[in-house]
Amino acid sequence: MDTTVTTGTEENVWGGGNQPLGASYGKMMMWFFIVSDALTFSGFLAAYGFSRFKFIETWPIADEVFTHVPFFHGNFPMYYVAFMTFILIMSSVTMVLAVDAGHKMKKNSVIWYMFLTIIGGAIFVGSQAWEWATFIKGDYGAIETKGGRILQFVKADSGERAALRDFTTQLPEERVAHERKSGLWFVGEGTLPTYSVNEVVEGFKANSNIVIRTEMINEEGEKTVLSRDESLKSLNNAKYVVEGANLIHNEYGSRLFADFFFFITGFHGFHVFSGVMINLIIFFNVILGTYERRGHYEMVEKVGLYWHFVDLVWVFVFTFFYLV
Repeated sequence: MDTTVTTGTEENVWGGGNQPLGASYGKMMMWFFIVSDALTFSGFLAAYGFSRFKFIETWPIADEVFTHVPFFHGNFPMYYVAFMTFILIMSSVTMVLAVDAGHKMKKNSVIWYMFLTIIGGAIFVGSQAWEWATFIKGDYGAIETKGGRILQFVKADSGERAALRDFTTQLPEERVAHERKSGLWFVGEGTLPTYSVNEVVEGFKANSNIVIRTEMINEEGEKTVLSRDESLKSLNNAKYVVEGANLIHNEYGSRLFADFFFFITGFHGFHVFSGVMINLIIFFNVILGTYERRGHYEMVEKVGLYWHFVDLVWVFVFTFFYLV
């Protein structure tokens, strides 16, 4: 029964009925979910923007953080993140083609385009996992002061970053993690860093070509590099050796940056992973001919709406974290 109200020769799409705007119940519910999820991501990104604005002088520079490419050594700022973004956007294109093929009842085309979409999503999730592992592991190491500031090391003659392993002096000292038998069972301590503070300080004193770079961004938009004497004074407040990043310490700079990075990119990564799993289910249903028997591929269209939303959210995450 047609519930559309007509006026003259024009249809009134606001006529209501069981299918407002001609959308099915399932499609409307997907739109409600997308709107609510968009508000959630908006809140997270707004909080990130506020924190960055407040601590803009000490916020890590993305071009100096995300410089790694799998199987290649060197400084390639943003290359791999751009590759991840391209893959995710292309997966959105294949999803559009799958939906279009579904409208035309072309089962084989839907199968192939869904397959390509799943592959693209899997590559993105795997790349994000690799990026997390690299971010957590770190590359250079740094010193955290008693006031919570991060001190990085650079070569005085070239200005290039210097890794702790390049200058640290090995000392005959014993370092033991907290143990239950020592009465510190309530103290949580992770794996000890590769080097102790004393080893870093002694190595720094022995190598005159190493100076310290602070978190503070100067007028040129670069991190402030201290003189040799200023560097030696700043090491008097050294408290921890930091390697990589976690929710407590961050060798790249502000701990808030790592907190937001893990939470927001992890939340988005969970959405992409969920989308890949849902796409897999739909993919096998297409192979089994489920939607062919129903006479329509609306389920492909509904999961396509979710996939486009996930891709659009990544554009904003990419812009906030990597470009701005």
